[in-house]
Amino acid sequence: MKYILLFFTTFTFAQQTQFVDFKTVSGKLSLNAVEKSVSGTVDYQFEVLKPIDTIKIDAKNMEFSHVQIDNKEAVFVNTGKELQIIGNFQKGENHLTFQYTAKPKQALYFVNMDHSEVQIWTQGQGRYTSNWFPSFDDVNEKIVFSLGITYDTAYQVVSNGILNNKTLTDTQTYWQYKMEKPMSSYLLMLAIGKYDKKEFRAKSKIPLEYYLENKDANRFEPTYRYSKRIFDFMEKEIGVKYPWEVYREIPVRDFLYAGMENTTSTLFATRYVVDSIGFEDRSYTNVDAHELAHHWFGDLITAESSTHHWLQEGFATYFAVLAEREIYGDDFFYSKLYDTAQQIKFASRTDSIPVLNAKASSLTFYEKGAWALFVLHESIGDKAFKKAIKSYLKKYAYQTVTTQNFFDEIKKVADFDLDKFQKTWLESTVFDTPTANTLLSKNKSIQVRLEVDKLKKTALTEKEEFLSKTLKSDVYYTVKEAIVNQLENEKYEAKKALLLLAMQTNDIQVRQAVAGSLSKIPEDFRTEYETLLDDKSYQTQEIALYWLWRNFPEHRTRYLNKTMNWIGFNDYNLRTLWLSLALSTPNYTENSETLINELIAFSSTKYEATTRQNALEKLVAFKIINDSVLSNLVSATTHHMWQFSKFGRDTIRLLLKNPDMRASFERILINLNPDEQFQLKRLLAEEVKK
Repeated sequence: MKYILLFFTTFTFAQQTQFVDFKTVSGKLSLNAVEKSVSGTVDYQFEVLKPIDTIKIDAKNMEFSHVQIDNKEAVFVNTGKELQIIGNFQKGENHLTFQYTAKPKQALYFVNMDHSEVQIWTQGQGRYTSNWFPSFDDVNEKIVFSLGITYDTAYQVVSNGILNNKTLTDTQTYWQYKMEKPMSSYLLMLAIGKYDKKEFRAKSKIPLEYYLENKDANRFEPTYRYSKRIFDFMEKEIGVKYPWEVYREIPVRDFLYAGMENTTSTLFATRYVVDSIGFEDRSYTNVDAHELAHHWFGDLITAESSTHHWLQEGFATYFAVLAEREIYGDDFFYSKLYDTAQQIKFASRTDSIPVLNAKASSLTFYEKGAWALFVLHESIGDKAFKKAIKSYLKKYAYQTVTTQNFFDEIKKVADFDLDKFQKTWLESTVFDTPTANTLLSKNKSIQVRLEVDKLKKTALTEKEEFLSKTLKSDVYYTVKEAIVNQLENEKYEAKKALLLLAMQTNDIQVRQAVAGSLSKIPEDFRTEYETLLDDKSYQTQEIALYWLWRNFPEHRTRYLNKTMNWIGFNDYNLRTLWLSLALSTPNYTENSETLINELIAFSSTKYEATTRQNALEKLVAFKIINDSVLSNLVSATTHHMWQFSKFGRDTIRLLLKNPDMRASFERILINLNPDEQFQLKRLLAEEVKK
């Protein structure tokens, strides 16, 4: 083994891809869930295109050994961020091998609930695969990956590509996955968990594999209700066959985002694992379609830089809405575009960054990018749009692209002013409302919606007849929701008749809008409002139970008895609410300690972050606080999900304003693990400085 402390490079201001082309990589990995580490052997094949003295591989906080070029010991530098191979590299093929170990701080996550069953998963985009596998943060370096993973035989192991080999050795199983085509490193993945798997075939014969944890087997149909239909639609709509060998979808606990389009193997958050009631509020349909669309727009062709990120997110968002249109119809499609238009217009008041800018917001990249495509699609026509998309994908397959590359294909099929289009939709932060409204008004429901919106500042007496007529009509439910929202600040007596009409629509979403619009429920509306408790929607039931309990103390026992067996979504939203309300109702239960322990348990590491936060919010709000609650709050501050850790920190800061709470936190400090102690000491010091 040789180390060199000083090094130089001939390509300081140029991308490595101009000098070196990495072709393939194979890795044989082992993971240790106790140590939260990964180790393995890596084998890269690469071609030197121009003479170069230093070759770099991104590698964060790793240790390396047995580094060899063409089976000869290599001189290398480990900077803590990169593995740098030093030598006089001339044109030609080369073979790099090495061993490495890492304890990643991000990108590879070990989720260990109740210390009996672990899930391990990765998230490369925005977190960088180079934290757990020596690879390339530059998306322009595309490689054919092959990963072999050894792990406990009780678990399923998934990576990118086809499962080439599976070998059982004692209590361990070796899983060998192989890609056939190149991809960017951020799309490399692995997922390990105890899953059941169901297999299907698309119309094009592509194998489809859908995973669920063993305990969720009865939720398969509502979770994956439209998955195969979406796949078949996407291939037909895009006009280019799915470009990979297999497609998988795998839910993972405490995932950082809604979903991630890792090539061949999408990961998504368990919040979308639902039963038939949960489907009404948390359908996986849009996320499913969005991540699948990325397998063309992002995985097959990848934006050359963040400036052109809309070529991935705008396209995936637009094609996902097209898939939803196929399932739910035109009214859904136009209503969704209308809603996103409103969001973009509102955001544009303060958001000064346009689509073609690396620093654009998610709303801009995703929703305004999708809107730009909708306008383009409508302007040049369906036939020309599809022809351009098809040629664009085929011409740049397995390469990186810019906005100009896409525009070049549009120019071939349509005489369209792309300069004006780019200035209006991609370079301006102003939303082109006149054009948007013209396109949206093709839909009759949107025509009515626009009429409703025009009446926002009109006196209720002047518009009541129109609103009443609309609520009685068969217009799409989003228009009726808009009416309910418009009534929120009106006096109850004046709007009562309209609220009753809204309730009588028997539409779950319209009734949910009523539920959320009344924090003060009049006695003469109580009986009607109580019917919301029977709606097949966990979200509606949560809203209704809380506000009924708040408004009618004399009926609390009846409400609690009715709802005592409710569970809700897989984050236990109804159960945690019920527990907090039962504990806050005088003389309701003689088993308060049992209920307290159950609610506190929901705030512990036995559950996912959303469940824990639900429980902690209620424990703090209803002042059910003991040392276990405080310890669970501190534990939240060390969680990998930033939203949850921020919640933990903010809540502790609030509690520390109380001297008694400060004393309690100081008392539990000794019982915390080192990471928790570090976080709590920082928070205690903050408050002292103030």
